[in-house]
Amino acid sequence: MEGTVKWFNRAKGYGFLAGEDGKEYFVHYTSLAKGTFIRDNDKVSFETAETEKGLQAKNVTLLKKASEIEGKSSRKGEHSEEESPQEEESSEESSEESSEESPEEESPEE
Repeated sequence: MEGTVKWFNRAKGYGFLAGEDGKEYFVHYTSLAKGTFIRDNDKVSFETAETEKGLQAKNVTLLKKASEIEGKSSRKGEHSEEESPQEEESSEESSEESSEESPEEESPEE
């Protein structure tokens, strides 16, 4: 089956895929080939398994990175493969905070 990565947290090692059948599948890093990294909106192929905990994806293969799919933002492609999603969020937050905080240049009125 094919699907799309809804979200994947590399620091925790798991996430969810949206299958072409409209169902969500849990994915664990152990279902990825060694050295394979997946990110939000990547196109993947996988086998399905029904477990006592729910639907799971097994033998996940990366078909196409989200940054290579037409119409998708290439913003994610700007980050190195070593950055985790949490690092991306915190670096974006810190750049937003720094742009909002500007030092006061006017002298206080007395």
